[in-house]
Parts: sequence; structure tokens; C-alpha cells
Amino acid sequence: MADTLTSDSRLHHLIRRLTGDEKHAPSAHSTVDVLQVLYDRVLRITPATVDDPERDRFLLSKGHGPVAYYAVLAAHGFLPEAWLDDLAGPDSRLGHHPDRLLVPGVEIGSGSLGHGLGLGVGTALGLRAQGLHTPRVYVLLGDAELDEGSNHEAIAYAGATGLESLTAIVVDNSSATHGWPGGIAARFTVNGWTAHTVDGRDHDALHTALTGHRPGHPHLVVARVESRG
Repeated sequence: MADTLTSDSRLHHLIRRLTGDEKHAPSAHSTVDVLQVLYDRVLRITPATVDDPERDRFLLSKGHGPVAYYAVLAAHGFLPEAWLDDLAGPDSRLGHHPDRLLVPGVEIGSGSLGHGLGLGVGTALGLRAQGLHTPRVYVLLGDAELDEGSNHEAIAYAGATGLESLTAIVVDNSSATHGWPGGIAARFTVNGWTAHTVDGRDHDALHTALTGHRPGHPHLVVARVESRG
């Protein structure tokens, strides 16, 4: 966990250095506050502990808009800031989807929607099988990803097995096609998850929600942001 908070001005300066993926700018912008709170105040991982079995795991399922993710990683020293000036260039390690083999601190290659939560379930199960009970697994999804059936299998399985080390964060910018009676949280709580729904721009509310998990249950945070329009 970081000892100091990343200033908004510094983070926005880093984001502006990443150009060439403007069509996914709304996707990246919707995640920036959640990412900032996670890396500033929640995740137990540093550049020195990226291979430590006891580290927390962060999985970006919403991988098609990684600009904010790259900026946050640079702000915390996981990758050189100079890399930000060559997004998806011929020799760049920063692609339009993050690659765990190329970018330090990245746990999964992602961008194909609907895969991240299932991978998070598998990661949490693997940690439990190894007797590693301290690390938590955080998976960041977009609300539209929940249109994918694979996520509903992951939700049901995590609840049925009491996968308490797992936290899913759904950034809700009203992009989902179908929706759920009672809202997004209801889709999870019916399967035994605990849940908080908060303003996705309020850092204190996000921190409270992200650390509000309870023993015996996977946990959900719904971060509501402005509609994508």
C-alpha cells in the first residue's frame, strides 16, 4: 500500500501523456478514481513485491481502456514514466490492452470483456488452496461486462464457495444493455455476496466500500459514475 496519496494534478498530467486511444477515453476516465484509491490506500503491492506470494492481486477486466491504469502504475513506480509517451508504438510495451508479460505489475492480459471475474475467482481459489489467506483479489469490471454470461457463473460460484478473499468492483456508467431488477448489487447479493454502492468519484466512500468486506462472503463495490451517454 502506498504511503502517500497521488495528487489529482500529477495523475492527470500522466494520463495526458498517453495519446492515440481517444475512442476509449470514456472507459479510462470512468476507472481513474477507483484505481487511484486502490493503489494509494488499499492494495498491498509495491514495485518491490510484484512477485511476492503474499501480495494482493489486482485484475483489470475492463482492459480495453487501460490509459488510466498505465498512468497509475507509472505514478507508483511500477513502470517508467517515459513509457507513457509511446502508447501502442512499434517498440512500446504498453498496448491498447495490458499484457502481463510486458508491463510490470499487471496480473492478467485483458480486454476481451467477460473474462476477468472468472480469472479472479480462479486466482482466489488458487491462493486458498495454497494456504495463502492474507492476499485479497480485486477485479475491476465495467457494468456492460455483466451482459456476458460467464460473469454470472463466476458470481454464483464465488458466493456458493464463500470466496471471502475476492472483491469485485463494477464501474457503473449506464452502459449495460439489460440491467437487473433492484440494480447491479442485487445480482450479487442474491448469491451470497456483500455489497456497497457508492459515488465512484468520492475517494473516502470508495475506500470505505473497498475495505468493507466480511468473513465468509465475496464482496462487491458498485462505483457509480456519470453516464457514458
